[in-house]
Amino acid sequence: MVAQLPQTTASPIVYPDDDGLPMSDNTLQFEWIMTFYYNLDWLFADNPEVFVAGNLLWYPVEGQVKTRQAPDIMVVFGARKGYRGSYKQWQEKNIAPQVVFEILSPGNTQTEMNRKLIFYNLHGVEEYYIYDPHKNELSGLLRPQESETGDRHLQVIEEMQGWTSLRLGIRFELSEETLQVYRPDGQSFATYLEAQQQLEQAQRLAEAEAQRAEQAEAALAAEQRKAQLLAERLRQMGINPDEL
Repeated sequence: MVAQLPQTTASPIVYPDDDGLPMSDNTLQFEWIMTFYYNLDWLFADNPEVFVAGNLLWYPVEGQVKTRQAPDIMVVFGARKGYRGSYKQWQEKNIAPQVVFEILSPGNTQTEMNRKLIFYNLHGVEEYYIYDPHKNELSGLLRPQESETGDRHLQVIEEMQGWTSLRLGIRFELSEETLQVYRPDGQSFATYLEAQQQLEQAQRLAEAEAQRAEQAEAALAAEQRKAQLLAERLRQMGINPDEL
């Protein structure tokens, strides 16, 4: 009799949701990451097929746990909104993030950034933007749709001043002090604090306008009541107010 060997069941592959690295090294970098995240999320809030994430691990290839990257910001057209522990591309109709942002800190090394560029170039990113808020330097790379040589690798955008993202429709303007980013409607990106202040100001204006409308309505009602009383007195005096 031949003994049957017990069948072994392969353990499921675990894709960690955390790479152990901090999202930011300092408050300036963190503020810019959140500014890009919130404004892009607001920009596409009405489109359920645009997913915006910050510091989320992206696994482009099933089974390759070590092949991963966590862009500071990534935007995916064609992926539904929703919560994820990581972005597993094979579970997302194999759609790669089309746009990624990296916000630099003094701790970023050239070797690290080269590694990220190779990753984004290899795995299909169409637009790659890098901003150093400490030096106020912005650079961008774009994957050409067509090329005479057939080369569709990410290529440097020669002039970023006034550049408008093909995918996002946002425009970049660099001043001597900082970066300004404008939405397609011409409104500038706002920090979370600025957005809250704008919201509170809009609420105060709306409340003041509602109060003015109530006061105007009350004044009109008072005038109408006075007119009614006057008409009643005229009738008591034998005068028909409708004939005046």
